Amino acid sequence: MADAHSHAGHDHIWADDLTHNQELVLGALAHADGPLSAYDILDRLRDDGLRAPLQVYRALEKLTERGLAHRLESLNAFVCCADADCHRTGSSAFAICERCGKVEEFAERAIEKRLQDWSKGTGFVPSRMTIELRGLCAGCAAA
Repeated sequence: MADAHSHAGHDHIWADDLTHNQELVLGALAHADGPLSAYDILDRLRDDGLRAPLQVYRALEKLTERGLAHRLESLNAFVCCADADCHRTGSSAFAICERCGKVEEFAERAIEKRLQDWSKGTGFVPSRMTIELRGLCAGCAAA
């Protein structure tokens, strides 16, 4: 059974060694109602001293490397991590509502295991695994 975690209104566990810019970017992601592009983040943080896209991109790069944030490839946007297990397993899965923009991060161990078995059997060495499901959340599907 999948464990789902919503990104909406979640309090992220902060690492104690983040730079000022990383803290600002992670805070913007943690308090967002949905995924944010780098330029959305920049717009939100201009008054806090971030002025250049490169500042945001550097912070995002470090946050994603550490597993504190994730890039949603299909949206070219970022969310705060909501699943502590993804740090251990190196895999992330997301359900993205195309109507309301809600993003759920979840873990589905059976799929993860099948992909790991396939990789082992073929000799493919994955560096990361991200699964994105696009469609309608339960609320939007019922409406």
